Amino acid sequence: MTTREGTIRRIAGPLIEADGLPGVSMFEVCKIGKEQLIGEVNRVVGDRAYIQCYETTEGLKPGEPVLATGTSLDVELGPGLMGAIYDGIQRPLPIIKAKTGDFITRGVTASPLPEDKPWAFKPTAEKGKTVTGGDVLGTVQETGVFLHKILVPPGTQGKLTDIAKADEYTIRDTIAHVQTPTGKTPLTLTQRWPVRIGRPFKTKTGTEVPLCSGQRVIDAFFPVAKGGTGAIPGGFGTGKTVTLHQLAKWSDTDCVVYVGCGERGNEMTAVLEEFPELKDPRSGRSLMERTTLIANTSNMPVAAREASIYTGITIAEYLRDQGYDVSLMADSTSRWAEALREISGRLEEMPSEEGYPAYLASRLAEFYERAGRVVALGSPERMGSITVTGAVSPPGGDMSEPVTQSTLRITKVFWALSKEFASRRFFPAIDYLQSYSLYKDALAGWYRENLGPDWPELTDEAISVLQRDKELREIVQLVGPDALPERERAVLEAARMIKEDFLMQSALHPIDTYCPQVKYYWMLKIIMMFWEKMQGAIDSGVPLRQIIGLPVVNKIARMKVQAQDKPKVLEKYFKDLEKEMHSEFGALSAG
Repeated sequence: MTTREGTIRRIAGPLIEADGLPGVSMFEVCKIGKEQLIGEVNRVVGDRAYIQCYETTEGLKPGEPVLATGTSLDVELGPGLMGAIYDGIQRPLPIIKAKTGDFITRGVTASPLPEDKPWAFKPTAEKGKTVTGGDVLGTVQETGVFLHKILVPPGTQGKLTDIAKADEYTIRDTIAHVQTPTGKTPLTLTQRWPVRIGRPFKTKTGTEVPLCSGQRVIDAFFPVAKGGTGAIPGGFGTGKTVTLHQLAKWSDTDCVVYVGCGERGNEMTAVLEEFPELKDPRSGRSLMERTTLIANTSNMPVAAREASIYTGITIAEYLRDQGYDVSLMADSTSRWAEALREISGRLEEMPSEEGYPAYLASRLAEFYERAGRVVALGSPERMGSITVTGAVSPPGGDMSEPVTQSTLRITKVFWALSKEFASRRFFPAIDYLQSYSLYKDALAGWYRENLGPDWPELTDEAISVLQRDKELREIVQLVGPDALPERERAVLEAARMIKEDFLMQSALHPIDTYCPQVKYYWMLKIIMMFWEKMQGAIDSGVPLRQIIGLPVVNKIARMKVQAQDKPKVLEKYFKDLEKEMHSEFGALSAG
């Protein structure tokens, strides 16, 4: 489509009003002013377009030209995504820094993927084959841990008239031609896709496999399924960002897309510095070899913040279509909603609750609904998933505000961060009595088969002890612990062990930062076994002070820092601990 030129009529912050653009469409990309700043149409009245500019509009004047490109905001997908660091509209920040220095100059652009780098392409499709969208043409070993599958773009169908031999090619080289009804279509290593439209798939399947994060409170009590959605609401300082960092580092997914949406610059700096130094627990290589970062900090243009989560989810969908499990972290959707509110205010739209636009809930739903576990298009048959986790920052920790409530109506996992827990240095500060997971019943079968047949019962009993502990704490505040009978004081001791020896987990400890499945299964089993034996001993007349003075109590407290690099050694350690517990309680009862 040819470009059309209009002129700037009015400027209101990031919002541009332009006249002389008949036939312009919603979400069409425009180039604004002499510097050709990038913007996107978000309202049309006759031949007048209202455009949100993705860069600062300082210095723009009415009368300057506006070019409508005829295309919507899209991203380039292909080799080079892994390890890349982009802004909200997929501009590569390291390349732009090399061009302009530490501060981005307005109007600067760069190719999202390296144009001159050769990639070793290995064809898997054959000449003469009829191909459709999603078929795998070949592979590129992008990093040491990520095999990039080159796909036929969705919507393309026809006979493969030729395909390149195994060799090195850049992303601009043609590697194949497809004969379509309209003529020969050249294919390269890349494809483009509009960010506001979800990529197609064959079918969406059930979510029956958990996303194992290595965080005990999440995996044990409030698991999220692969292809599921979760929300982490919490006030300032409760640990939302650190929790998302932990999920990004240790989740058992093939790829990670981390979207820093309106967060403080120092937090994104910590991600950019820390991730390249981290080792993937599965491969031992750098975590950045399977990670894409999108950094749109709070001092960057507000309109680009609104686009950043769509850029992230589109990249995640492309990786999913290759048959990979993808984790997407959005930190935070509250900052994204604030950008939506500011743009809506500039458009003079009727505000809804707390000034947010009336379509806030539907926009959030559109984003989270792009998660899921699907059968991808094309052949060979592939299954991939996108698990979306979004942080929410309610002002003053008020969980009744619109963004939090709209998010909770959509997502199926709620990890409620508690200001009280954080003030007591109890981390992760996930409130185990307010949080919930709607995937728990669906995942019970997987846990019984892969972790232990008694796992669902262990977690239910542990939650029951914690609930009873909360009830007794209210009594203790009135009359003190000494007024309680021995059996009730035992509940307090068992709850203390669950909280301090199991739920508390240090993100900074070299061992405790990640907990494998076999370890947290045995940890909880040992604690609940101790609770069972403690009840029996008290019923037989053994004083509680003697029980909590057993040497095994200190060993239980040290379980979390036990070395875990050798699973068989770890399992032997817990079985020896179990025998020691039986022996000490036997001696206690005999005495």
